Amino acid sequence: MFFIFFNLNLNFFMLYGLFDLPWWGYVAVTLGLTHITIAAVTIYLHRCQAHRALDLHPVVSHFFRFWLWLTTGMQTQEWSAIHRKHHAKCETEEDPHSPQVLGIRKVLLEGAELYRQARKDRKSIEQYGWGAPNDWLERNVYAHPQMSQLGIPLMLLIDVVCFGVLGVTVWAVQMLWIPVWAAGVINGLGHYIGYRNFETTDAATNLIPWGILVGGEELHNNHHAYPSSAKLSNKWWEFDIGWLYIRLMALFGLAKVKRVAPKVRVRREGGVLNGETVQALMRNRFHVLTLYARTVILPVLKREYRLADRQVRKTLKQAKPLLVREDIQLDPQSEQVVDTVMSTSETLRTVYQFKARLKEIWAQRVPHPEVRLEKLKAWCQEAEQTGIIALHEFAALLRGYSLQPVMVKAP
Repeated sequence: MFFIFFNLNLNFFMLYGLFDLPWWGYVAVTLGLTHITIAAVTIYLHRCQAHRALDLHPVVSHFFRFWLWLTTGMQTQEWSAIHRKHHAKCETEEDPHSPQVLGIRKVLLEGAELYRQARKDRKSIEQYGWGAPNDWLERNVYAHPQMSQLGIPLMLLIDVVCFGVLGVTVWAVQMLWIPVWAAGVINGLGHYIGYRNFETTDAATNLIPWGILVGGEELHNNHHAYPSSAKLSNKWWEFDIGWLYIRLMALFGLAKVKRVAPKVRVRREGGVLNGETVQALMRNRFHVLTLYARTVILPVLKREYRLADRQVRKTLKQAKPLLVREDIQLDPQSEQVVDTVMSTSETLRTVYQFKARLKEIWAQRVPHPEVRLEKLKAWCQEAEQTGIIALHEFAALLRGYSLQPVMVKAP
């Protein structure tokens, strides 16, 4: 009788595990477990380790490291190095996972394989992986050649003990979550489709304005504009759940924010060009390029389009993204389209040249900040003398640029 009872309980345990849940309970638990993994990636690996945007309490850091060991097998130094190299070499042949170079299909479907390939480049790992943990746990468990991959089968055992046969499915979803959503969707679609708040020189986009499913990483264009910001949302209508978690941890002394993106203040009534103006422009150059595209290039394009004949209108349509998007690389055919537009419209040629000159002001190395200030003054003066209303108004806006300090209050 005892053996029958024991076998029945053993069979029940093997089938259902410690927790017998309704179907929606398994879905909720799976989503909860994967969300913890996403939080570990975006808060610990990305914002804390790769970009040093915040400091985490040792207890929180150790929990995230342990959880990532269980659910991904990823090592802090390797992940940080690969991500930093992505920023340093973005959209080039050396970018570990650019869909602009490798193709969207490759990155979307084989993102995890690209990560494994990047891990093999030990020279890059050493070059970009500075500042990673190097304590006993890291050397002997998380980054140890034999121990680093033991967390994944241990997670399988835990899932089976807790949820029985369905634990295998829970575990499988956990194992696929980061390769699909982070390595595939964010690295792939986040550099391919979506909307852009900032005209960065790479193809980064915001996928949706509500960064929840992937912890805020959906706001990828914002991140590439301000990589060292602990907060990824920028507009008032955007939401970054990772930032919410960081603020909650800060309330309990478990996190300390070091940097967030500066808020730009533009005095519409104008101002005087000074060192603060130059500093504001340097720190917010992608915001400036976006504003230039929207308030100068696009209005001029619309005006020229209204005045043009059918053939020129077709060329203007082709030239629009080439004149606005900073991430588009001009091949010979694109250069020919731009040259054609420049030859048919002196106004367009002027505003396009002035944009190039403005970019040169912050790109050039100068011996003293006053030199850059004088160049900016000359740019504004010449822009106002062109007789182009949109350019004149933009020069007035530049004079009103200043930094509005963002203070992250201590709890």
